Amino acid sequence: MNPTPAEQLGALAERVARDGLPARLRADVAGRVLDLLGNCLAALCEQPAEVVAATVGEWGGAPDATAIGSATRLPAPSAALVNGTLAHSLDFDDTHMPSVLHPSAAVVPAALAVAESTDASGPSFLDAVAVGVEVTCRLGMAGYDEQHANSVYFDRGQHATAICGTVGAAVAAGMLRGLTAAQLTSAVGIACSMGSGVIEANRTGGTVKRVHCGWAAHAGVVAASLARNGLTGPPTVLEGRFGLLRAFCGDQFDIDAVTRDLGERWESDRIFVKPYPCNHFTHAGVDAALRFRRTGLDPAAITEITLGVPEPVLRTIAEPIEDKRRPLSGYHGAFSGPYTVAAALLGGGGLGVSHEDFTDRAVADPARLALAARVYPLADPECTRIFPHQFPAVLTVRLANGDVLEERVRHNRGGPENPLTPEELTTKFRMNAGRAVDDAAVGELDNLVRRLGSDSKPATITGLLRSLA
Repeated sequence: MNPTPAEQLGALAERVARDGLPARLRADVAGRVLDLLGNCLAALCEQPAEVVAATVGEWGGAPDATAIGSATRLPAPSAALVNGTLAHSLDFDDTHMPSVLHPSAAVVPAALAVAESTDASGPSFLDAVAVGVEVTCRLGMAGYDEQHANSVYFDRGQHATAICGTVGAAVAAGMLRGLTAAQLTSAVGIACSMGSGVIEANRTGGTVKRVHCGWAAHAGVVAASLARNGLTGPPTVLEGRFGLLRAFCGDQFDIDAVTRDLGERWESDRIFVKPYPCNHFTHAGVDAALRFRRTGLDPAAITEITLGVPEPVLRTIAEPIEDKRRPLSGYHGAFSGPYTVAAALLGGGGLGVSHEDFTDRAVADPARLALAARVYPLADPECTRIFPHQFPAVLTVRLANGDVLEERVRHNRGGPENPLTPEELTTKFRMNAGRAVDDAAVGELDNLVRRLGSDSKPATITGLLRSLA
């Protein structure tokens, strides 16, 4: 009998844990680990992370792994919960397209906690992250509706990151625990009973969404431990009548997306690293504004700006337009097309706009609000056609002298067609990590992460983080 999709994932994970991955893939993963650690350090003062840290502190348990920002070690599932929450708290974590989920924020914290508790090598850690991320992305693609260019998960109000990330986290944790292919298959089956997350918070508020990746990482570590100790999962858990994909997506899923060219073609090649700490739908507008800024365009000469975007993103970054032109808070400003364009045109920090552009004080700046009031978002047909393989935009600027200028961005900065350079990745990491630790520590962390493919170990990195807390 042919192996089921879950069994094929288990076999891939066992093979990679045994044989390793090429240096190219390991180097790519190390860059994403660096990006994620920076995001975690930048989020240490965020309220959801503080809530989670206080909660796991009440649980107690064996001191196995490091929660970033704490000098005290926690059980591995607890550390994964804290770090996964930190990773997703600022919406600065990487994105896979076109599934539009955030794989690293669920998988890396799970793998980091288990790697520390088992004293795993750097290459083993990178291999586990790579496979866990791949599993996450492939499950996301299984619920992607190509005809309607939409995630079925999201269309049903489910957070694909939390659901698929739990399974990917379980696979990564299981690899580092030395599970067999059969045990890894069970880890997939167990994790499918644990993944969850609804995205109503995107509509009406609440901070629970920021914990989704933490809970996925936590559940993944637990699932791997249960499989290691003998609990089993159904081998048909993905495609079965009562399996994960039918339960979450009904009849709208593509099981072949899970196994097609598995181990040969990597969905992780379609992961985009965010250059700006704001909703990904706003990024191409920022890219276009930065191009104008580099030409020396004077914002005072602008009478009107048209922001053309894919039609589906308007409800996120442009509605209601009155609130988007006058953000209610710094966090709300990160989801505003008009405000992000204005911030970029007037001169943001970091790689174009930075955390300092999304404070309550920054979004109340009269100059930014005046410029944002002149931004008119609308649906652009070409952008809609490209979406969601990219999140493109076209910015049209009308000047007081009658001139009309246009910048069209088809490929997001930070994606495979327009990747960040190593220097830009370092700039982002330093901007993030520098919010929590000094320059010397930032440099040491950067060096340790980049050497994970050779002589550095996760436990050395977490040890340094613990000493800095």
